Amino acid sequence: MKWVVAALSLTLGGCVSVSELEQSRETMDVMSGKTPREYADCIKAELAQSRDALTEEKRGDGLRLIVPQKLTAGTGPAALLDIDKRGSGSSIKLRERLNNFPLRLGDVRTATTKCISRS
Repeated sequence: MKWVVAALSLTLGGCVSVSELEQSRETMDVMSGKTPREYADCIKAELAQSRDALTEEKRGDGLRLIVPQKLTAGTGPAALLDIDKRGSGSSIKLRERLNNFPLRLGDVRTATTKCISRS
């Protein structure tokens, strides 16, 4: 039983880099009426209780948020949010680590969806 727990923790905690996440398929590809700054601030506020501080990078007219892993700190990002300016709003692409794993944590996806609306 102990070896199963150890193998599972290695599988779930394995390192993945930003460049590897960039090559993965998007988990979500949505639009929002919020500006990239408004959307990024909303995501940061939503994840403040469940994650360490997100890393923000400026990218042209948009932003990239790098979401740290929740359970295994320092082992690479859990998700990338690319937020690009589109008209008066934003285009958002979410790429998650373990995007095919049905038991992955859902806080990033929930925050991404919750922050879409203008309120």
